[in-house]
Amino acid sequence: MEKYKNIGLKLTPQRLAILDFLEGNTSHPSAEEIFTAVSGRFPTMSFATVYNTLETLKGKGAVVELTGDPQKKRFDPNTAPHHHLICTRCRRIADVQVDYKIDLPRSSRMGFEITGNHIEFFGVCPACRKGGPEKTGSGAQTPGEENHED
Repeated sequence: MEKYKNIGLKLTPQRLAILDFLEGNTSHPSAEEIFTAVSGRFPTMSFATVYNTLETLKGKGAVVELTGDPQKKRFDPNTAPHHHLICTRCRRIADVQVDYKIDLPRSSRMGFEITGNHIEFFGVCPACRKGGPEKTGSGAQTPGEENHED
């Protein structure tokens, strides 16, 4: 939690619960999912507390907002460069830890100085291919849940 103090984040008990939930979490949770997970410990905590904490963390570079789910904002506490696999049925998101070197031709850069990239691969996960849920909307993998393997 020292890294959050170093970026100037006030560590209230509610924020500590949110940060604890995010630590090592690979499920790419939404604000709603985080609120559901931590509100049992803090019944008076509002959804706004979770949302505002996530926005603050995003502004300080401590979480990344993902754009692969048009239904809800999802957040990734892993800010190291990586890519994502997104199931088009259940919306589950999995990390891809492969570094793809893509050279965008200068003629296609429209004056931009390229500083990085993020690739989203879309497909159907193994669980859905085996007759899993049609589109749950959550796609969240609970902490500790193993990725589906073929």
